[in-house]
This record gives sequence, C-alpha cells and structure tokens, in this order.
Amino acid sequence: MIKPTLKQLINYLSISCIALLFFSCKNNSNLNKDHLVFRYNEYANLNTLDPAFSRTLQDNSACNQLFNGLVQFDENLNITPSIAKKWTVSPDGILYTFSLRNDVYFHKHYLFGKDSTRTVTAKDFYYSLNRLRDPKIAAPGSWVLNKVDDFKAINDTIFQIKLKQPFPAFIGLLTMKYCSVVPKEIVEHYGTDFRSHPIGTGPFKFKRWEENIKLVFRKNELYFEKDEQDNQLPYLEAVALTFLPDKQSEFLQFAQGNIDYVSGLDASYKDELLTSDGKLRKKYHETVNMIRGPYLNTEYLGFYLDSETPEIQSELIRKAINYGFNRKKMMLYLNNGVGNPAIGGFIPVGLPGHSTSIGYTYQPNKAKQLVEQFKTESGIRNPEITLNTTSNYLSFCEFIQRELQKAGLKINVDVMPEATLRSARSNGKVDMFRSSWVADYLDAENYLSIFFSKNFAPNGSNYFHFKNDVLDSLYNKAFTITNIEERKLLYTKMDSIAMQHAIMVPLFYDEVVRFTRKNVKGLGINPINLLDLRYVKKE
Repeated sequence: MIKPTLKQLINYLSISCIALLFFSCKNNSNLNKDHLVFRYNEYANLNTLDPAFSRTLQDNSACNQLFNGLVQFDENLNITPSIAKKWTVSPDGILYTFSLRNDVYFHKHYLFGKDSTRTVTAKDFYYSLNRLRDPKIAAPGSWVLNKVDDFKAINDTIFQIKLKQPFPAFIGLLTMKYCSVVPKEIVEHYGTDFRSHPIGTGPFKFKRWEENIKLVFRKNELYFEKDEQDNQLPYLEAVALTFLPDKQSEFLQFAQGNIDYVSGLDASYKDELLTSDGKLRKKYHETVNMIRGPYLNTEYLGFYLDSETPEIQSELIRKAINYGFNRKKMMLYLNNGVGNPAIGGFIPVGLPGHSTSIGYTYQPNKAKQLVEQFKTESGIRNPEITLNTTSNYLSFCEFIQRELQKAGLKINVDVMPEATLRSARSNGKVDMFRSSWVADYLDAENYLSIFFSKNFAPNGSNYFHFKNDVLDSLYNKAFTITNIEERKLLYTKMDSIAMQHAIMVPLFYDEVVRFTRKNVKGLGINPINLLDLRYVKKE
C-alpha cells in the first residue's frame, strides 16, 4: 500500500479549513462556512483539466464542474439541453442543427479584455471541435468525430454538424466532456498548459491546483443554469479536492468527517461499512448515507483469440470457464452483494439490448464435461491457462481459479500493474486478462464496437481479435436503423453471437455506490458515475 507523505497529510488537513480563505476572520460565528465547501479525495489522481484530453472517470468528474457542451444527460440518461437550448435532425439522419443560448459566458480571465469575459457563440464550438480532431493536438477524444463529415457556425447562435452517414447514437457522443466548448484566445495563449489553466463555462471555475496535493474550484457567479425554483446554480461556494493515494486513507478521512463523499467499495473498508448482504452497518446510520444504482460497466475476463495456446483457441475451454463458477456466490462473498451477476451478455443492465437469455449460468457438471472433451480431443491431459489481473481484482480471479480447478482446469493467476496490463492487453501479449468496459456514450453500440473486426487492437478496442462476418454485417446495418426497438433486436443478436463463441467471460454488471456524510443533500447518482455538483447542498 502506498502511504501518503507528510507533506500530503499536512496539505490535506489544511484543505478542511479552506473556507477561511473566503470569509472574514473577525467574528468566530462567521468562520463556520463548511456547509459551502464540498470536499472529496481523488486517490487515482488527475491527469488533466483540458476536456479534449479527459479520458478517465476522475478527469471527467473534475472537468464536469468546469465545462459544458451542446447537450448533457440527466440522472436517467436522457439527453437534455445544455448550451444548445434545442436541436433538430434532418429526416435522413445526417444534419444536426443546434440553436444556442445567448446567455452563456466563459469564466472571467484578463485575456478577454475590459469585461474579463465574453458570450459563447457558435464559432467557439467550431473552434473546439476543430481542435479536437487536429492531428497536431493528438487528442484522445478525436474518435468521437469519426463519423462527422463537417460542421459550421451559421451565425452566433446556430451551429450545424453534418455526418458521413446516419448514426443514431451520435447525440449521445456529444454529451462527452471531449465535446466541451473552450475559448480560442485562452487555449492558444496557454498551449499545452491549458491543462492546468482551464477556462470554461461550467458551474465552478478554476482557482488553484497543486498537483498531487490539492485542487480548488470556486463558484461561477455567471453560470447560466437555474433550479426549478429559479434559483441560480450551483449552491456551493467551493469544491476542494485532495489526492491521498490510497482508498484506506481516503476512507479514514471520510469516517473522521474530513471529506464529504467516497465512491465505490474497496477491500480495505467494505466490511467495515457494509453487512455481508450489502446493507449499511448500524453504527453508520446516524452519520452516513449510502446511494446505490446501476452502473454502465461490465467487468469481464477476455481471451486473445490469436494466441497459439491450445486452451485459448478452444471454444470448449472458454465455455467451460463461463459455466464453471457461481457468479451470484462470488458477488455475495467478495463484494457484499453489490453488483449484478453477469448471467446475460456483454451489454449491461440499463442499456437497450441487454438480455438475460444469452449468457451463461452456473453449471459445474457441464464445465467438467467440456474440459474432459477438450482433453480427449486435444490429447492435453493437464490443461492450463494464465489469467492476468491487477491486485484490485485478485480475490475474484482466485475465486474463479479455485472453482475451475474442480472442473479439471488449472488457472494460474498473474498480478500486474494496471498500466502494464493495459499495454499487454492492447498488444496481444497476454492470453487471458481481466478488464472492464465503462460506457463512453449512452448507446449499446459502444459495447458492441469491441467485437467489430475493423477495431482490432492496438488501434481499436477489439482486444480479442474476434472476427465474425455475420456480426460485422449486423454492426454496419445498425447505423441505418433509427427505430430504437429495431436497433435493440440487432444489438441483442450481436451480443449473442459473441457469447456463443465465448470470446469473453462476463463477471458482473457493476453498481454505482456512493457514501456521503449525512449533511450532504442533492448529490444523487447516474449510471456512468459522473460527479455532478450543481445541485449539492450541505446543511
């Protein structure tokens, strides 16, 4: 476990007093402004505050406080207006026309001149999307524009995007932080340093970032959104992040009341907080709230099908692994019942196309039979596979290892650092690997793209090197279907083809689990676990 340095601990403790920076010290009664500051820790740290490079959940959650795009989604994943107050789509599904608000302002900066700010116009979106696909910038989010032919500003408040072909999921892509609007004069002034000098339009504005130590946002007084009672958002005055580098230290700070929120479960504290069936323990009822809901994240084991290892090439062995362990038992004992056992396909609960009829149930005798059939047909009497994972998922992999041993299959578990495993997976250096797929945008096509043969890794996300002509044909056909019910049938069919060939082992569909102090109101959850602090209040 990585221990925080003395400097990090000192800075962490100082962050709890951040309200003193904002208010007078003359009267002790005015010192307690803690209810206006939301504090949390980001143990995984941040890479950037430039939305064009925001590729991780932690980067997206920070950028979500600073930036807006044309559209956004609500807690139920409905696409709703943001800077675009409305939009239309041409009958052929090619041309999208957005009508922009005229009351959205960039955060104040001296480079804007006398007024220190200016209104966002359609030209700003033209610049921002051009920047996103500029090869010199090499933004990781450039792929979201792969199906875009052109875009232009008709005038200050009308922006059009023309696609190369119909793509019904496109509007969902525009909710991604990659597509946020940024001001040309500020970006070009800072260059690559825009990552640490962000100027956007979001509910909070950048104040200070000491990398690896702390980050402070302040309320954006010019923010354009209001609540249902016509009160200006956000309610908070500030957001304060720290970067203690392990979950155990993070939880201790939460338990002591020094931070307001933690997300997810970790082995170091899950049994302290939760009962074996996933309920909050009684001793925390008075001080902690727990929020749970579906998370568009599928945890799985993948097979590299171009491997020369006979066991990996064998559909018998791949199916045996799918049949050979009890997912419900695994979730109950290893994750306190949080998460849904993946007895369907790859598409998770909550997205159109998910089906419980195409996956694998627990059938230990079937698993044993398949392993014996492999032994007979291959002549390999002691089949063996190496499963590569990170330390966070070691307990899950060891559970599967023990269960498959009963079926006659030896699984060796090799623990690797996350970055090493990610690189090895992309470059076909591991036969079998644990991984996860979190929705990038709100359509099941995002999940099925991982099966498309033209997306072979390392240039794409098809880490399995799976190729199936029928699936490829259905995948291409889905782009021409605008009716969601028809697309849903195609999605389920594609998922079932991948499951029939057992190119992966779905483990579980994750859940968003958030813990807040009792005085935090309005945080809520959403199925992609993006942090939204616009409506948060502290009492």
